[in-house]
Amino acid sequence: MNQSAKYYSPLQAALIGGAIATTATIAVFGQAWTKSVHAALQDSPKALVDQVWQLVNREYVDNKFNQQDWQAIRQSLLSKDYTSKEEAYVAIRAALQKLGDPYTRFMNPQQYESLTSQTSGEVSGIGIRMQINENTKRLTVIEAIDNSPALKAGLKSGDEILAIDGKSTLKMTVEDGSKLIRGQVGTSVSLDIERSGSKLKIKLTRATIEVPTVRYTLKQEANRRVGYIRLQEFSSHAADQMRAAIRRGKSDQVDSYVLDLRGNPGGLLNASIEIARMWLDEGHIVKTVDRKGWSAQTTANGTAITKLPLAILVDGNSASASEILTGALKDNKRAVVVGSQTFGKALVQSVHELEDGSGLAVTIAHYYTPNGTDINHKGIAPDIKLDLTQTQERQLASNPSLIGTNSDPQYARAIAALSNGKLAQTVKSQNSQFISVSSEDLKF
Repeated sequence: MNQSAKYYSPLQAALIGGAIATTATIAVFGQAWTKSVHAALQDSPKALVDQVWQLVNREYVDNKFNQQDWQAIRQSLLSKDYTSKEEAYVAIRAALQKLGDPYTRFMNPQQYESLTSQTSGEVSGIGIRMQINENTKRLTVIEAIDNSPALKAGLKSGDEILAIDGKSTLKMTVEDGSKLIRGQVGTSVSLDIERSGSKLKIKLTRATIEVPTVRYTLKQEANRRVGYIRLQEFSSHAADQMRAAIRRGKSDQVDSYVLDLRGNPGGLLNASIEIARMWLDEGHIVKTVDRKGWSAQTTANGTAITKLPLAILVDGNSASASEILTGALKDNKRAVVVGSQTFGKALVQSVHELEDGSGLAVTIAHYYTPNGTDINHKGIAPDIKLDLTQTQERQLASNPSLIGTNSDPQYARAIAALSNGKLAQTVKSQNSQFISVSSEDLKF
């Protein structure tokens, strides 16, 4: 964010979307307060309740607290005796619910740990992607991630996992299998594998795995070389992975890009800003406004990696950080947006780790697109609106390999838009007038 706006520094560690950044914002209370709370929490869940109240009182974007008497809520919370942390958790959630903001929420230690793992873009495991084989109904390896224990051990796409540490995977879901495979770094896990009729037992040592959130594919579409990039989440590694993907496109001598943000729920605010700067040399990216009405405007800084024509794919599940990136590139006439209306979440959260390992997400700001548009509960309207039918959605969901191909109607429409000579010429020139391409312009 704007480094000169010191009063607005909490946004530098902010998050948006279904995924949330971890921060050390508990430091706002000071070391003495923190130490006293740490000691009190050993015996009193009430200290945790008050810690949550204090954080919301200091940071929440609506200083009227949804017309609630926030001081009276504190008195009510502290008048009760809590026999367990779980009882305190229930009281905290009930108090937060009165704010009418689903994004200001309390997380128990397990939920907070899951969130931090998600936003860090790292997991402790062996580095494989799995799915259920439709024919055998078994857990099957889709991919061994680069530089992972799985790849080094020789696991391959198509390997069927029969057992994990001796536990049969028959009727096991991908989620259940993942829980068994993940564990503390340095510990081992044993997999029984079937490959082309042969059975193998492979022992692997868990390591910290950087989760791929960006996937790049070179597409040859008629006479066009297209760099297709799918961004699934704005994790802490997303910007580095995006930079590598764009550069791969340059090495492949692509003449345009398709950036797929469909289903992307958001993530780290700074990741969305950094990625916007990879596509945009100048112009505003996003404006955020806090509870006091103070605003911070983030701009491009002349570090764009490419100026090639760009199409962005969005849908109703493209939210938050996805909408910041889409809004920045759309308003600056840098890209044509194809697909369905986006989700419509224009709120920024910060996350605090609490003394018992639980966590609190607090909405701290409202954001606006470069043109000053408030997309909250509205979303971003694509330049080329194309909703998928239920049949098309089911087809892509059941066969993900069709995503980003000519069997994917929204991708195909994006390719048609990029093939429009006027659009390509317009995107290359920052000074020319943007041509909004309608579906009537594209016949295919």
